[in-house]
Amino acid sequence: MSFQNTISSAVSCTGVGLHSGATVNLKVLPAPVDTGIVFRRTDLDGFTVEATGRNVAKVSYATSLMKKGVLISTTEHLLSAFIGIGLDNAIVELDNLEVPILDGSAKPFVDLVMKAGLRPLRKKRMYMRIKESVEVRDGLKSIAVHPWSGYSVSYHIDFPTPIGDSTFAVDLMSGKHPQNGHVSIPSNGHSHNGINHGYRDDIAPARTFGFLHEEPMMRNLGLIRGVSDQNAIIVTRTGVQNGPLRFEDEFVRHKVLDLIGDLALLGHPILGRVVADRAGHAMHTALVSRLLKDRSSWEPVTLD
Repeated sequence: MSFQNTISSAVSCTGVGLHSGATVNLKVLPAPVDTGIVFRRTDLDGFTVEATGRNVAKVSYATSLMKKGVLISTTEHLLSAFIGIGLDNAIVELDNLEVPILDGSAKPFVDLVMKAGLRPLRKKRMYMRIKESVEVRDGLKSIAVHPWSGYSVSYHIDFPTPIGDSTFAVDLMSGKHPQNGHVSIPSNGHSHNGINHGYRDDIAPARTFGFLHEEPMMRNLGLIRGVSDQNAIIVTRTGVQNGPLRFEDEFVRHKVLDLIGDLALLGHPILGRVVADRAGHAMHTALVSRLLKDRSSWEPVTLD
């Protein structure tokens, strides 16, 4: 994992935007070292928007980027997939303003990139090693990052019934449980506590979700115009309308997926332990902003 990667060859897909409802064609192309992830609007003369914290637009129900008035919306699932599989450098071409939602998870993006494969580049990957804890808090909601030898994420959610209270924790690099030290992983890839430490199997397939009773309000706000039973978990007051779930705790796993995607806007993977409690996109990106402004809390390092 110490060297940067790009995609071996161009791959593409077509889908609809979750919020815009518009059809969009997406293509992922190789890029040289230190490019990072750059979005290119082919419908706007190839205008480029870098996937960095300085370009974060107003965040509500999705994480969007804006540069000189040009918008790239709902980036979190794609960026999460790239971080999860170790894709550092790529050009992402779009012919509309929103990344396609596909099945509501990061798995289609993982599968798309891995179909082409990754190509290692001759430069080491740079990590952000957390030296001092940084926290963002808003009432009962909080998100913090602490020094840690790997990249671990712990997320707690507390939604109304039927979702309820749930926590999921995973270390994306070392296979250690963030709280309990080393956890041996059996040959089937699962740890003894039921958590698989592979992004592709246990985080990427978790889908986005929404409450059915909130649909009229969100549509009035111009949101979820592209939602369907095929691209989101629809939650009623008594259960899931379009089950079965892919995981018993799919809701909190999707929050982990979102968080990994939002933290990709730091420009480099973290070496640290991230703990989120009832947070969301706005708090995720607020932590990104804090870290980018507070250079004393982290240092750039490479790994052998």
